[in-house]
Amino acid sequence: MANKIVKAISSQRTNFILYIGFAALLLLGLTLGWVSDWYYLLLLPPAALVGYLAITDFKSAFYLFLLTIPLSMEIELPGGFGTDLPTEPLMVGLMGIYFLYVLSRPKEMRANFIRHPISLIILLHLSWILVTTITSSLFIVSLKFFLAKIWYIVVCYFMAGHLIRSAKDLKKMFWVVFIPLVLTVFIILIRHAGYGFSFRDVNKVMYPFQRNHVSYAATITLFFPFVLLARSWYPRGSLLRQGLNILVLILLVAIYLTFTRAAFVALAMAAGAYYIFRFKMVKYVVILAIIGILGGVWYVVHDNKYLDFAPNYDKTITHYNFDNLIEATYKMEDISTMERVYRWVAGGHMSIEKPLTGFGPGNFYNFYRSYTVTGFTTYVSINKEKSGIHSYYLMTLVEQGFFGLLLFLFLTFYTLIRGERIYHQAKNKNDKRVIMTLLAVIIIIDAFLLINDMIETDKVGTFFFICLALLVNYDIKTSTSTPNRLHDR
Repeated sequence: MANKIVKAISSQRTNFILYIGFAALLLLGLTLGWVSDWYYLLLLPPAALVGYLAITDFKSAFYLFLLTIPLSMEIELPGGFGTDLPTEPLMVGLMGIYFLYVLSRPKEMRANFIRHPISLIILLHLSWILVTTITSSLFIVSLKFFLAKIWYIVVCYFMAGHLIRSAKDLKKMFWVVFIPLVLTVFIILIRHAGYGFSFRDVNKVMYPFQRNHVSYAATITLFFPFVLLARSWYPRGSLLRQGLNILVLILLVAIYLTFTRAAFVALAMAAGAYYIFRFKMVKYVVILAIIGILGGVWYVVHDNKYLDFAPNYDKTITHYNFDNLIEATYKMEDISTMERVYRWVAGGHMSIEKPLTGFGPGNFYNFYRSYTVTGFTTYVSINKEKSGIHSYYLMTLVEQGFFGLLLFLFLTFYTLIRGERIYHQAKNKNDKRVIMTLLAVIIIIDAFLLINDMIETDKVGTFFFICLALLVNYDIKTSTSTPNRLHDR
């Protein structure tokens, strides 16, 4: 009895000390921020709180990180660098905590997860990024890229695979992300309504949650399959199911009002992929895709055929009406499409210059100017926003060489082929729904990567690696007859 009283008093004393410490830190941050105009000092108290939470309960800290993804903001830093707040600092902190956790409890690490082919491909991919970082034409830029890749993979793949291992965990992940995401959708829709849902003004309403309408479209489009999945968790006629039904319609309207062609194509591809997975046709589609890619590359390279696609500088302009944009796209007079071609041509020449290890991760922008062809120049080729090549696959080729591209393509195709097997080996209907949802999200992201480079962004890259991790968890569950933690409960 006496021991219990002592423990209770000790616990109360610890809580009191923590409370006083947090209050003092809050007061200090407010005072210093007000006196010095360094308002970022106001972040000290929440940073300390998150740090304490990460040490005592890093699972809660991980879900806090997920909560911030839809709300994160891009911040430009001195020296040409940038970061996402608060997601990137949270990822760095979570990575450190996870490393300590692994060192202190190595027996809790699942060998079947680490040795899974998808995990091994990811680790090989990361190793090659390290090689190309060492050989980089600008080492510091590539080092930042490599470090960011580490905390993305550690937190969003390995930590997510460790923590999201049950149906309950998956539901919690959904609601933790979906609630703030819906909030941002409503804010953006209300702002956009003030401009009459104008295509011309769509980018004006994205700040501070999204860089532009394409990033916004990718975020809500890739999460759309999760919303369809969530409907199946609740009985017909229930309040939650009816609410989700309404939100499905709202999200479809929001996706349309992004005026992003890639979003429409990605949703169509995901819908078509459902039948491809159902009828075990993935291998045939992958073979056709490889033949199509090789054939397309040979066609545009042979006899410099690509020069025939050079735009008319005077006719290739910015369009402020979405219908005109669609028409200009197939006429090859849309400025955003042709500016992509301008950079793709430069990327092709760069890949020939350094085919083995490329120019180094993150270095396309720093070197592409001297490899451009003036015949493809558009009005926006000055590239004030310092954006990239707008194709993750081609970016990988330019920055990591042919082997880097082959590794990423192998990860992409193998995941789809393996995913089909996981889907068909699952016996539980609920498991099949989740697996198909994960594959649909991966397909949507892959589709966006054709004409965008988004894996390195917190709004897209996080879900890419999380879906891979969950797919591996379901593979482990469905391929063994022994009980597994990933089950309905």
